[in-house]
Amino acid sequence: MRAIVCTKYGPPDVLQLQEVAKPDPKDKEVLIKIYATTVTVSDCIIRGGKVRPLLWLPMRLAIGFGKPRQAILGMVLAGEVEAVGKAIKRFHPGDQVFAFNVFRFGTYAEYICLPETSVLAIKPSNVTFAEAAAIPFGGVLALHFLRKRPVHSGQRVLIYGASGGIGTAAVQIARYFGATVTGICSTSNVALVRSLGAEQVLDYTQEDQVSSGALYDVIFDAVGKSKSSPLKDQCKTALAPNGTYLSVDDGRPAVRAEGLLFLKEAMEAGKLKAVIDRRYPLEQMAEAHRYVETGHKKGNVVITVVQEEHI
Repeated sequence: MRAIVCTKYGPPDVLQLQEVAKPDPKDKEVLIKIYATTVTVSDCIIRGGKVRPLLWLPMRLAIGFGKPRQAILGMVLAGEVEAVGKAIKRFHPGDQVFAFNVFRFGTYAEYICLPETSVLAIKPSNVTFAEAAAIPFGGVLALHFLRKRPVHSGQRVLIYGASGGIGTAAVQIARYFGATVTGICSTSNVALVRSLGAEQVLDYTQEDQVSSGALYDVIFDAVGKSKSSPLKDQCKTALAPNGTYLSVDDGRPAVRAEGLLFLKEAMEAGKLKAVIDRRYPLEQMAEAHRYVETGHKKGNVVITVVQEEHI
């Protein structure tokens, strides 16, 4: 089978298209033919091996020192179950599924074997494989953080980085929970964030409105502490009494199959949609990584492993 192999830590060119052995499912595994995956910011960080000094050793212990221990990167997928092990009960050949394989990687390939207990679920019935692949990363993470409060009807929620993979999901999920949402993004993404349900959108390159008196019950930094702006610094002063400030850098999120089921139901109900910026074929994985590293992607960058018209 074809797969993108990360030969060492470094720039996008370390990602090489190679022929590797197709895996065989064990008794408690399912074999999935992957139709689509995505390139996330986390994928680029892992491939480049560039993390803050305090995180260098834990990261290397987790994923490998001289090169990634798992040579095939990638965390999310949408595809079809091709075969199942003898002990599998929940899935059957032909099932269309999506997954968030955050700890095992391996989705930059045509096939993967996953345990039945993985963060794996039947994909939403009303979306394409590309759309199904675009929602698990941002959707599961946004859901985790917005449940930490938890967000509920009548609250005011401010989302910094509302146009990224996590931010676009967070805007929609907060609205699903009944909150009034204000998003912060760049000029070119204002219309996008408003279309996702944000009542107000602030342009971090031009506006200084967080300090205008509005207070928020929840402020969610969907970008992370490594990036900042004057407007982001002001966010911390805009919390309502007993409000909560959350960041995607705050601890290891809970990643469970239940999160995928929530996203499936929300998508099928028309309350959540995937935001796809660009699509690349598998053989252009390095180019996709270069684009994600510009920091200007809107929502998600999808890798098409199998063209949908051929499915």
